[in-house]
Amino acid sequence: MNRPVVVGVDGSPPSLVAAEHAAQEAVWRSRPLHLVHGYLHPLGYGVPINPYEMGLPAPSEDGRKMLEQTAAELVDRWPSLTVEVRQVAGGPGATLVEESRRAELVVVGSRGLGGFAGLLLGSVGTQVAAHGHCPVLVVRPPDRPLPTDGPVLVGVDGSESAELAVGHAAEEAVRRGGTLLLVHVSGERDVDGEHLLATAAAATRGSHPGLTVEERVITGRKPDEALIEASEQAALVVVGSRGRGGFAGLLLGSVSQALVHHSRCPVLVAHPHAAEHAV
Repeated sequence: MNRPVVVGVDGSPPSLVAAEHAAQEAVWRSRPLHLVHGYLHPLGYGVPINPYEMGLPAPSEDGRKMLEQTAAELVDRWPSLTVEVRQVAGGPGATLVEESRRAELVVVGSRGLGGFAGLLLGSVGTQVAAHGHCPVLVVRPPDRPLPTDGPVLVGVDGSESAELAVGHAAEEAVRRGGTLLLVHVSGERDVDGEHLLATAAAATRGSHPGLTVEERVITGRKPDEALIEASEQAALVVVGSRGRGGFAGLLLGSVSQALVHHSRCPVLVAHPHAAEHAV
């Protein structure tokens, strides 16, 4: 199944930066890129109107032109890229969550249309990062160019969610030709950190021969603060979709939420693909 890389585009500068990240990911993965614009009826916000009179919302000409122009610019930069553009009736968050069921990766900007520099992740990005049915890449900071230096960073805590994150992080490091940095944030009395790291590193080296894997124990800091600080030097940070002891019905764990909102580099939330849920 040739799942596409999907990115939501609304014409805002952060969404166009997200489209560049998505294009690069699509090229690395040899996947098609789908640019998706979710739209609602212009009178559909708080207006008491008969839905039968309003009818179904229609795609806009401005939306079509914006998508086609974005696609043309991306193909100019990555000539091997295959791009498809679509307008989809529905809110952008719900649209991208639904698209994620059939996607290899969904990419979202950290601010949407009309976003402000002081705000955290917009509601669309939050919704998709929490509810996605495939890995979700959150582009942070929203105005930063594609990172080229630094390792792929992932936290290790012994949980199943972290194990999945390490696997995705290793694949990303291979695609980028970079280094994988495994980090465990340890309390003073925690003696398991080095063992957890050594086990994860050995498994990763076995499954990805040739990949450079480094290990680091950070002590005396809260996990979210330590990983946010470490993300300053990283090209990408990968987080699990649930924290240690998480349950299937919960959304992102607290550490993953903190990184999605405050990381100094892009964040990949390692949701399993939809087909994997059914196994």
